[in-house]
Amino acid sequence: MEIERPWSGDGNLVHDAVDYRGCPADRSNTGSWLGAASVVGIELCERLATMGIAVNLVTYLTNTMHLPSAQSANVVTDFMGTSFLLCFLGGFLADAFLGRYLTIAIFALVQALGTGLLAVSTTLPQLRPPPCGAGSAAPVSGFGTDQFDERDDRERTAMGYFFNRFFFIISVGTLLAVTVLVYIQDHIGRSWAYGICSGTMLVAIAVFLSGTRRYRYKRSSGSPVVHILQVLVAATRKRGLKRPLTAAALYEDRPEDARIPHTTQFPCLDSAAVMAGEEDNEVGPHGRPVPNPWKLCSVSRVEEVKMVARLMPVWATTILFCVKQRVQHVVLDVESGFNTSCNPPIYTYEINQNRLSE
Repeated sequence: MEIERPWSGDGNLVHDAVDYRGCPADRSNTGSWLGAASVVGIELCERLATMGIAVNLVTYLTNTMHLPSAQSANVVTDFMGTSFLLCFLGGFLADAFLGRYLTIAIFALVQALGTGLLAVSTTLPQLRPPPCGAGSAAPVSGFGTDQFDERDDRERTAMGYFFNRFFFIISVGTLLAVTVLVYIQDHIGRSWAYGICSGTMLVAIAVFLSGTRRYRYKRSSGSPVVHILQVLVAATRKRGLKRPLTAAALYEDRPEDARIPHTTQFPCLDSAAVMAGEEDNEVGPHGRPVPNPWKLCSVSRVEEVKMVARLMPVWATTILFCVKQRVQHVVLDVESGFNTSCNPPIYTYEINQNRLSE
């Protein structure tokens, strides 16, 4: 959003966020838990809808759509994988173009329409094939953190509580999906369960939009993916330049209190902050020379990329675990429970195969 008037020196204003009118956000009536509560609510409904579909999708494809067991498993894993990969697209659109508020609103509506169409497809028999003899952003958490000012001690503490409650709500939504919704799917009807998923998403959208006046909106600083690429390109271009002996000679454009201290790890990336004179500049919007971010990056920007590089081994070691967890819990355990009849005469308690995923 564009700023309509200059920043005020009032200490009650959040200087890196604006309200829905584009004016500096007032700490007393925007953000904090006033806005974050709606964000937590939409995440509860999103998790309920996503897991309510995913946890029982394999049996729906096998029993109702009459797909082979192996093909059903592939469809479920493709659904889950696509759901997580689309988070990258949503994050890019939120950071570079739409902003987090619009991205959440648009894709929540898409999810509500999708679950609604799924409910319709389970209701109309003509949309189901005959038997043939064969046996899941949005940047929700990011928008939630936008509601808190890190410069304020009280709100910085509240941000930590927000993350605790956010992931607690994710667990609650998943629990409701694999218990209540699975029971409704098996004993009442899938169309009812999928209709509930669509209905909860529509309610979540209404609640989310109702908080428009209370939210704080951060000005977009560009996509982090583009920033990473800029550092890598600039470092590659200047790989032959001699790096200065001290970090003080490297380029920095941030104020003192917002800088990230220089580190000696990954020294090859420091080349992106080596100043090479006029060739680093480009013509700015007012005809003045400004640094070209693809040729010269600040030390703080380089250090952000170094942080990502340090996290890469941690992410890499969790890939196989996450794949195993998703495939086993959402597909293999459910199919095992379905293929093995859990109704022997000596038992009176029936085990629902979909709850084996937990």
